[in-house]
Amino acid sequence: MSVREIVDDLDKLLAVLPPRIRTALEQQEDLSELLEVVLDLGRKPEARFPDKFVYLSDEPVTREDIDYVVERIGEFNRDNRAGIEGTLHRISCIRNRSGRIVGLTCRVGRAVFGTVNIIRDIVESGKNILLLGKPGVGKTTKLREIARILADEFGKRVIVVDTSNEIAGDGDVPHPGIGLARRMQVPSPEKQADVMIEAVENHMPEVIIVDEIGRKEEADAARTIAERGVQLIATAHGNTLENLVANPLLCDLVGGIQAVTLSDEEARRRGTQKTVLERKAPPTFDIIVELIDRHKVAIHHDAAKAVDALLRGQPVQPEIREELPDGSFRVLQAAREPQDESAEKPTALLSREKGGRVYAYGVSRKHLERASILLGIPLKLVNSPNDSDFILTLESHLRKGHGNLRVIAERGQKPVFAIRSNTYTQVERILRLIFGISRTPEEELAIREAEAAIRIVLEEHRPVELTPVGPHLRKLQHQVAERYHLPSESIGREPRRRVVIYPNTD
Repeated sequence: MSVREIVDDLDKLLAVLPPRIRTALEQQEDLSELLEVVLDLGRKPEARFPDKFVYLSDEPVTREDIDYVVERIGEFNRDNRAGIEGTLHRISCIRNRSGRIVGLTCRVGRAVFGTVNIIRDIVESGKNILLLGKPGVGKTTKLREIARILADEFGKRVIVVDTSNEIAGDGDVPHPGIGLARRMQVPSPEKQADVMIEAVENHMPEVIIVDEIGRKEEADAARTIAERGVQLIATAHGNTLENLVANPLLCDLVGGIQAVTLSDEEARRRGTQKTVLERKAPPTFDIIVELIDRHKVAIHHDAAKAVDALLRGQPVQPEIREELPDGSFRVLQAAREPQDESAEKPTALLSREKGGRVYAYGVSRKHLERASILLGIPLKLVNSPNDSDFILTLESHLRKGHGNLRVIAERGQKPVFAIRSNTYTQVERILRLIFGISRTPEEELAIREAEAAIRIVLEEHRPVELTPVGPHLRKLQHQVAERYHLPSESIGREPRRRVVIYPNTD
């Protein structure tokens, strides 16, 4: 087999598209790179590629076009997804208020052989592995090949828990991309945890593979599977380990978070307050792999140590690998063990009280404004590097020299700080470093509780009452609610005064 062989059954997807759209697609020179076709009623049909999109017709999509596709594919499940039998293609629909389909996203599914080479040694280790990464970086594609390798080449009993038929395709017969692995289909997303447990109890697997763990019930099921000695390989919602630790619903995948009161002696040794955040249990997954893009990964070889370091505010340096054209890989950055926590004390580069002027290039203004409020930093965003006290950008922009930033950094004209990805967690962390701020465990827990409550308010449209806390922590919780445009108020008397967050009635 070649280093990278691709099977996409593209002809079967083209066959379900209206003739005028199919003909336009077939004329595209880079058809092999097609990601998805978007058909929205009353708008021009689009074809999306990795770095561009093109209109396939000047004539808008009609009701007949939508019906043409729907009549030729499988039935839509409760999650509004359908497929084409015997393929990995996925068709997702958008419905109007009456339930009628008004939009389709036809995503190309591909079995790519050779995509696991970059982490094959980890897959063969027998350890539990969690893959993280933004949509489109190839998480599901890697899971599919992992299933095939472990089943075909190592003869293991592998079961794929397939929620939306994305791993093994539509229909009763699994796609050949998973090899000899068995597939258990999930009737609806909320049943995924039940099927995970059923797989262990009824079918004696050595390996279970799960795509998209996103609910607490699934996190609990994952821990049950791991405790029974079954190798678990899965993906989860979140781009990085930091995202996962900050997610109150999924942080149990990496051991969970709890507040611990230290002895006076231990607090002095660590140089911290007496109450700190710590991991409360061993992680379900031994190894965390962040998919930076399709050819680059960051590997946390010891999830427990990485989580402990994050909770102590220590820098975490994973191993970074890049795939080469011949299928091998090179190590761009070696992993570094976290230092002893007693050596990790924030050193301010700028004054927290005075704040500063920041020129943000490619970094979310909303993230900066939120962090400046929660951290109490008088931060001013300016429109020119010359007017700033420091510059904040992305590592990718700095490497490519966007906005003359590399020249500014090399000449030392202004302090330039770069973060790996444009997430709130990364923005807050770099501001803490710049201004020497350590958030107390009490503040951390209060904010986490407010954010967990907001998820309930948004999903269930009901008010949620928080735990009684002091005025400073209530202020933080009100700020979190305000950020989501939700009304909140403090009720009760001290020391039982607490915040209630309400659904928006607009």
